[in-house]
Amino acid sequence: MTFESMPVISNSIFYPLKIWAEKSNDNWNMLIVSGFILLLVGGVLILVYRNKMGKSDERTSHIYLKSAFVMLGGVVLCDLIFPKGYMWQIFFLFKYSLAFFASGIYLAVQYKRDFLN
Repeated sequence: MTFESMPVISNSIFYPLKIWAEKSNDNWNMLIVSGFILLLVGGVLILVYRNKMGKSDERTSHIYLKSAFVMLGGVVLCDLIFPKGYMWQIFFLFKYSLAFFASGIYLAVQYKRDFLN
């Protein structure tokens, strides 16, 4: 797969979503609300598990840095996948929502693995 074929694949995946979202305002609003809910859930997961792990020390600072790396990886991956020609506001919201959610899930898994055993 080359970089020239990425927009073609991205458009073939997300163009039906564009058609569906532009059919009515309700569809557009559903996308916005689901993005904000995902962003809120990810933010709450990050805050809860950072507070449960406590202050930064040798063990937790490594976990915090790894969760930031997961967030950065999510942003970069979404930048590669999402189209930039249409609905960029919605995809901008989903890019950061998915990155926050992935980082929150990583913190939850690490908390269960390191602190509950």
